[in-house]
Amino acid sequence: MIFTVTFNPSLDYVVGLSSFREGEVNRSEWEHIYPGGKGINVSMVLKNLDIRNIALGFVGGFTGKEIERRIKDFGCYTDFVKLKSGNSRINVKIKAGKESEINGQGPGIGKKELSQLFKKLEFIETGDMLVLAGSIPAALPEDTYENIMRLLENRGVKIVVDATGELLLRVVKYQPFLIKPNNHELGDMFGVTLTSRDDIITYGKRLQEMGAKNVLVSMAGEGALLVAEDESIHEMKPPEGVVKNSVGAGDSMVAGFIAGYLKNQDLREAFVMGVATGSASAFSETLATREEVLKLLNKIEENK
Repeated sequence: MIFTVTFNPSLDYVVGLSSFREGEVNRSEWEHIYPGGKGINVSMVLKNLDIRNIALGFVGGFTGKEIERRIKDFGCYTDFVKLKSGNSRINVKIKAGKESEINGQGPGIGKKELSQLFKKLEFIETGDMLVLAGSIPAALPEDTYENIMRLLENRGVKIVVDATGELLLRVVKYQPFLIKPNNHELGDMFGVTLTSRDDIITYGKRLQEMGAKNVLVSMAGEGALLVAEDESIHEMKPPEGVVKNSVGAGDSMVAGFIAGYLKNQDLREAFVMGVATGSASAFSETLATREEVLKLLNKIEENK
């Protein structure tokens, strides 16, 4: 079974208008509401790819109920910890030529509620996979990811971490199966500017030396690069297409990699599936569907 964890889920309220005038009344031309959060995005794309999974995390108040309802209506399984006070956050995304975001803070999470999540994680077994995605809310200890990975250490659980900066550097010693920084985040972690493919490979390998098994580096329109645990290096160009939505593309890449790996445990095949899935979400107004991914699979080119 695959489990995803989203500590701070959201309702994403997306509004579109031709122009935005600061300080004046603006009227939307269209609007959508989606459940949001990196782990939730992974869960929903996995569902689109016919991969069964369970979304874990925390939800609170009327917004939390709506998040869970929408995820379940989408066809995903959930096992959230219900917070007794506070409301899950609402993120406002304004698309008016440029894209602007106002992200809510989210509710407080107490020690008792955090321990409830850990009790759920106790049931993860050998052969399962866990996806830890996104930042840790200020209400939780900074070492929460480390504590989770320590709990599951030596159980034969493949852990995927999609986080950035110091948070990611602190957990690589627990040998995550996959980490996914982008090229800018990778450089920032080591205080350098990456200007070439060789630079990305060098610092991807540095993360491997620190414990990570597979390092997947996304590079936006330049594609992605995989430094794999079998010592192979793969770089893929993205297929041609019009980018309509950047939200969730990285999460979709993670979901695609997982789906591709589960098929034959082949890292290159997983990588191709990841690039295709991330691209499919970028080319869509919503998260990638299976049909959209399959259309792009044969259009992925490997850089030699």
